[in-house]
Amino acid sequence: MTAPNTLTTAQLMRLIGTPTAPVLIDICIDEDFAEDPRLIPTSFRHPFRTIETLVPALRDRKVIIVCQKGKKLSQGAMALLRSHGIDAELLEGGIFAWRDARGPRVRADALPKRGGLWVTRHRPKIDRIACPWLIRRFIDPDARFLYVGPSEVLAVAEKFDAIPFDVEGAALSHAKDTCSFDALLAHFDISTPALATMADVIRAADGTPHAVAPKAAGLLAISLGLSRMYKDDLEQLDAAMPIYDALYRWARDAKGETHDWDAHAGKVAGNV
Repeated sequence: MTAPNTLTTAQLMRLIGTPTAPVLIDICIDEDFAEDPRLIPTSFRHPFRTIETLVPALRDRKVIIVCQKGKKLSQGAMALLRSHGIDAELLEGGIFAWRDARGPRVRADALPKRGGLWVTRHRPKIDRIACPWLIRRFIDPDARFLYVGPSEVLAVAEKFDAIPFDVEGAALSHAKDTCSFDALLAHFDISTPALATMADVIRAADGTPHAVAPKAAGLLAISLGLSRMYKDDLEQLDAAMPIYDALYRWARDAKGETHDWDAHAGKVAGNV
């Protein structure tokens, strides 16, 4: 039975990648972390001894504490946060349990600074919305995005210490038969079946050569419609985030589900 104030790996996996995901704080000691320097998506490292310094930023947030085994460090840090009124729990079994359950993890050495800037071309359609979704849901929930003229992306990146993406000359951009969404997955070494399914759809909707996915036409139509609805690129991004949340939930939970109106109609008629 799960102990009080404890979340299992299965429960946390259902939250990762969703807009209701908790704040994840990795408090593994440096020696343990160095043995396997990867993080649960969106988590950040913080010393367990100074966990109370985070209290002001954690007000009204759901928090999960992660250590190597989910024992003394997580128990103590969680209890300290709860003593300040923070809604904190710990990950049962810690990072060992998450690893054994094959939960997704991100290369720590690839992660940019928290709340950093990313920059791309203005007037987004597919990739320049899909990539920010992936970044906020799996890399950095506090990431900020700049949409600028195509010819200025790399210069803005240099002057404002931003990460460029989906533009010629950037490392995180299109390659042979792949799109920028693929580049981000590869760069951060994120791999889940749902994200792979999403990548198939995004690649095809974005017009990547040789990419085919039946759902791509729907994503393209919705994306083009959104681009006509919003003049402000950031407003468009905010409006599109739930679209990609829904695509993720379909890819994760409903890919095999179909909708058969005739069968439904027959059941209704039979009950009348």
